[in-house]
Amino acid sequence: MADKRDYYEVLEVSKSITQEELKKAYRKMAVKFHPDKNQGDKTAESKFKEVGEAYEILSDEQKRAAYDRYGHAAFAQGAGAGRGGAGGGFQAHDPFDVFSQVFGSDIFGDIFGGGGGGGRSRGGAQRGSDLRYDMQISFEEAAFGTEKEIQVTKLDACSTCSGSGSESGSGLKSCGSCHGRGQVTVSKGFFTISQTCPTCQGMGQMVEKPCKKCHGAGRAEASSTIKLKVPAGIEDGMRLRSRGNGEAGIRGGESGDLHVVVHIKEHEFLVRDGDDVHCEVPIPFTIAALGGDVEVPTLDGHASLKVPTGTQGGKMFRLKGKGIKNVQGHGQGDEIVRVIVEIPTKLNAKQKELLEEFAKISGQDSYPSNKSFFERAKTFFKR
Repeated sequence: MADKRDYYEVLEVSKSITQEELKKAYRKMAVKFHPDKNQGDKTAESKFKEVGEAYEILSDEQKRAAYDRYGHAAFAQGAGAGRGGAGGGFQAHDPFDVFSQVFGSDIFGDIFGGGGGGGRSRGGAQRGSDLRYDMQISFEEAAFGTEKEIQVTKLDACSTCSGSGSESGSGLKSCGSCHGRGQVTVSKGFFTISQTCPTCQGMGQMVEKPCKKCHGAGRAEASSTIKLKVPAGIEDGMRLRSRGNGEAGIRGGESGDLHVVVHIKEHEFLVRDGDDVHCEVPIPFTIAALGGDVEVPTLDGHASLKVPTGTQGGKMFRLKGKGIKNVQGHGQGDEIVRVIVEIPTKLNAKQKELLEEFAKISGQDSYPSNKSFFERAKTFFKR
């Protein structure tokens, strides 16, 4: 369940979408990934099933309400063939299916999704939903590691009823609609099917006297401060899992996990490439010609780079161990410095005079690449 994507994200829609707009979005996605159009493409087949699963839940108002409230945990257990469990895998909707056109999609949602009471064991505890949090850190924090505190607003166990959903001294009673079975029988034309009880959401029991604070839900929205340890070398897009810091479970069930997606800010001078970092440094043409030392930025601050005489533009130098520590502890990268030879754009009279004199006394031997090019060019022009 931790690997499941948000159903609204799967269909690329917002939570406020209408049922009619939802149907259009689903048909568009289903046509895109339909097996008939993507024969042999396992990725498309997987996405087609994922899209069908998302639409199955969101197209049913009762299931959508349960999903909006509890997330994937609402359908985590015992949902038969429609939930990808022991029943043989999820049966995806087909937008071209003649039965869905004649009888409507609800009947197939009930057949394939209602077999097990919406994921709730009757009267039992249920694990809370996993949550996602997007966190931005600096380039240096990613390189060296850091500790962060984040604020997350989520459903925690109600402080008044300690998560039971009941007022003190009261308990549970059998659901009057399904008589404790968690399912009700519904007739649709010549079909008679069982579906999740809409009153108790498949639990088979109801809170006798609901808690006034959480109204029987056993959970209430609260803000939590969570500490995270970010390892050195973490890469952009990696996830950190904070166990037990997702939504609180239902009726004493364990809490879900918090999945923190890390986004790394760009550095002013450095660009990451695996465990190496790259940096471009402009140097005066005089240093490129005569050689010298230049200061280059590194993760540790700065370092001195010795530029040899006659260095050409684009030359790369490697600073060993100045890169990023491998996140799995497999050594440390280097810094690759690429020098850009800078030509002055403004010259005074004296500078022009000296450069003109230099040009007069310089032969082609001073420019080996230039000499080689024109020698080859002569041969080319004679063709």
